[in-house]
Amino acid sequence: MTEADRRTINLAFTGASGAQYGLRLLQCLVAAGCRVNVMVSRAAQVVIATETDLKLPSASAAALKVLTQFSGAEEGQLAVYGREDWFAPPASGSGEPSPLVICPCSTGTLSALATGASNNLIERAGDVALKERRPLILVPREAPYSEIHLENMLKLTRMGAVIMPASPGFYHQPGSIDDLVDFIVARLLDHLGVAQTLVPRWGQSPRPGVEK
Repeated sequence: MTEADRRTINLAFTGASGAQYGLRLLQCLVAAGCRVNVMVSRAAQVVIATETDLKLPSASAAALKVLTQFSGAEEGQLAVYGREDWFAPPASGSGEPSPLVICPCSTGTLSALATGASNNLIERAGDVALKERRPLILVPREAPYSEIHLENMLKLTRMGAVIMPASPGFYHQPGSIDDLVDFIVARLLDHLGVAQTLVPRWGQSPRPGVEK
């Protein structure tokens, strides 16, 4: 696959629990041949270090090396942008018209997007996605949701964003935590139009208790 053939996806990590979802999505996007622009908040660095064995340096160049090795990306397939890199492609409507996935998405980020705040690159990228009517998928991982959280999600849904809580199903009979993670990642890939075989599609596998 040439660079010209690659599809670009913007992927942001914020400080909610559930770093595994975003990291697995990154692996799958790379395996599918996508180019990925990665943004990581300060809180996300802490969460990733707490929930996984991955330690992301603050410097973008150093973080790029770690994520390239982790995902198996080819040279040039990943880009990592700093929190105030206003010349990053996701920061402007004049940049490449790519989908944005914020996974996991903190409730603080939900609030910022719902109110139009652009205090860092991730918030600005979300603002751009909304104003340009580009695909924006938000993966909150919180429980329970307050009225504020629900109002922000409703507001963003009405703006065109897709709210996809990290609430895996069980009808595929998961046998491991990885299976639960893959359930959500498969749904994200579907919404991005990226082919996936992580989880059998509904109706394409035998129903439990039904003979073939």
